[in-house]
Amino acid sequence: MINRDDALRILSKYGQEHILKHYDELNDEMKKELLSQIEIIDFSVLENLESEKNSNSSRGTFEPLGAVTIEDIASNSEEYIKTGIEAIKAGKAAAVLLAGGQGTRLGFDKPKGMFNIGVTEELYIFQCLINNLMDVVKLTGAWIPLYIMTSEKNNKDTTEFFKEKNYFGYNPDYIRFFIQDMAPSVDFNGKVLMESESKISVSPNGNGGWFSSLVRAGLLDEIKTKGVEWLNVFAVDNVLQRIADPGFIGAVIKSGLQSGGKVVSKASPDEKVGVLCLEDGMPSIVEYYEMTEEMRTLLNEKGELAYKYGVILNYLFNVSKLEEICDKKLPVHIVDKKIPYMNDNGEYIIPSEPNGHKFETLVLDMVHMQDSCLAYEVIREKEFAPVKNATGVDSVDSARELLKSNGVKI
Repeated sequence: MINRDDALRILSKYGQEHILKHYDELNDEMKKELLSQIEIIDFSVLENLESEKNSNSSRGTFEPLGAVTIEDIASNSEEYIKTGIEAIKAGKAAAVLLAGGQGTRLGFDKPKGMFNIGVTEELYIFQCLINNLMDVVKLTGAWIPLYIMTSEKNNKDTTEFFKEKNYFGYNPDYIRFFIQDMAPSVDFNGKVLMESESKISVSPNGNGGWFSSLVRAGLLDEIKTKGVEWLNVFAVDNVLQRIADPGFIGAVIKSGLQSGGKVVSKASPDEKVGVLCLEDGMPSIVEYYEMTEEMRTLLNEKGELAYKYGVILNYLFNVSKLEEICDKKLPVHIVDKKIPYMNDNGEYIIPSEPNGHKFETLVLDMVHMQDSCLAYEVIREKEFAPVKNATGVDSVDSARELLKSNGVKI
């Protein structure tokens, strides 16, 4: 662990020496807590604060991007699956689960993956995902390395839960956990906020931070040693998604493109999903709130929506290209938030209005930094059951119905 002098050198580089203001008054335990935070926090996001705030963040010129459709996949499935199975058996594919979030919106104060979506029997979100991955293990006869990204807040609960549940039948030798990097929260003057005299205000660095977090955890060397060339990245909240899907992997490899994204046809022009498209000729994702009315309703020559392919946060990335992107650094997005903090008088303040910035990187920027991306259409009812809300759209209730319709006992 770093010492006080090391910490001061790091903080001086970014003009944040005030973080150590009360250091000499702290007990040994609190000193250790503060130094360990300083060591793992990514302060480099602060370098871009002014340039990001002053930059013209308008988007480029969008164009629709076609996809390998459900019909195309059905016609070529044998070839795609064969290619994918060969890659998996050769150890060229691994999976990365983004599981840093809590189940707060579900009224659940534990990691989201620990939520029991079963009705008459136990069926946890993590269990659904492992079961889906086990389908591929059974098909290929090969264990797929699985890297699970947690957060500082939920790492202990997550790792203990997997151990307690015997990894839901998955071989633990092929599972690695790593903690997502944290970014500091700052006030509107760029000064890092403190939660207490020994605790810096931090937040996870966004879903685009998974690869840099994996690298910082020292797992890239292992990935390269194993000969892994492709990483299938997916989020915790879609209980039906197919992971390390041989058809998807095979289609991307056969296409010769640099990456792939699973997509579903939008249910309606106004569905609130990001759409895989081209931006200034490069693959990109346009968020639903960024789309003009013309883009939302534009039809192609077949009379279908031109911008029709919604992303489900299930991507296939090439490891070499990810290293290249990591060197260049992803854009940092600045979000204004209400951030609880300790004021100069040592009082803990819970603000009623936004009082500072949080920093995050987004996986959609990772897509935009690819030279090419294969949109791979999947059947919505078979692969898209997001659990974002307790009730209503994309909820526990709707996911349960979709699980049942796919023959999963709940």
